[in-house]
Amino acid sequence: MAANRATLAALTALAPVSWGTTYAVTTEFLPPDRPLFTGLVRALPAGLVLLALVRVLPRGAWWWKATVLGALNIGAFFPLLFLSAYRLPGGMAAVVGSVGPLLVVGLSALLLGQRPTARHVVTGVVAASGVSLVVLRAAGALDVPGVAAALASTASMSAGTVLTKRWGRPEGVGPLALTGWQLTAGGLLIAPVAFLAEGAPPALDAPAVGGYLYLALVNTAIAYWLWFRGIGRLTATQVTFLGPLSPLTAAVAGWAALGESLTPLQLAGMTLAFGATVAGQAGPRARPARAAERPGRSGARVTAPCPAPANAPSRQGSA
Repeated sequence: MAANRATLAALTALAPVSWGTTYAVTTEFLPPDRPLFTGLVRALPAGLVLLALVRVLPRGAWWWKATVLGALNIGAFFPLLFLSAYRLPGGMAAVVGSVGPLLVVGLSALLLGQRPTARHVVTGVVAASGVSLVVLRAAGALDVPGVAAALASTASMSAGTVLTKRWGRPEGVGPLALTGWQLTAGGLLIAPVAFLAEGAPPALDAPAVGGYLYLALVNTAIAYWLWFRGIGRLTATQVTFLGPLSPLTAAVAGWAALGESLTPLQLAGMTLAFGATVAGQAGPRARPARAAERPGRSGARVTAPCPAPANAPSRQGSA
């Protein structure tokens, strides 16, 4: 069981690792200053491809549920994320985003009935501190709209993660279909905003086409499928603690592909953030079995261990 959970967590971790390559791909291959168009190209084609593969549409209440999840995880998250990245200095957007695990811990208590533990809170603080050491740079006054956008994008993704766990999936519907629904809904929400704010699509050369194909297929379709699949099988807290892998991957990609340097302080921060990510995968501690007492023939009490309770099905993924 532990080995299966570790494999599932490792596969889910490929999603934030892929997202960490977005900055390098964007700066090296894509046209500048088109964040909304980039978000649109990431989401809508990937969603339509997945819908064509699964050929399953939402039914009943899942029309509005898929729209809500698509808005939170894609439609609102992408524009707010790009807005914060353009307005904030250095890696401040990643620092603000690193508080996501703490938001998920709080939302899980409200929506999933999971009591927050001191271990999760401390682990979340350590993860945010580690990310800060990796990406934060000295800068002037902070841009208030940029900080607000970063917080809003983090809250949007956190709420989407917890609601995805709470609602689960309809009977007989797999994570691939759920991913397609959300990407399509999110892309359709981004489309009018992108065209109103940025105008017609830019001219694309071969590197830009390759970059957009990578973002749409690998960075979005496959990555979000792994992410939502992980949410369905792990706890929301375990999934969100994989999030710090994204800025860590961005730092490593910058060092390996863009010639950026890593200082000893950054390496220490990476160690802290990675350690918090691993610690965040630990499941809830099992309560020790209490001994049951029964009277013996002589009147003395004989202590016998109680059998361990069977694993009850979780209610967190119920619709």
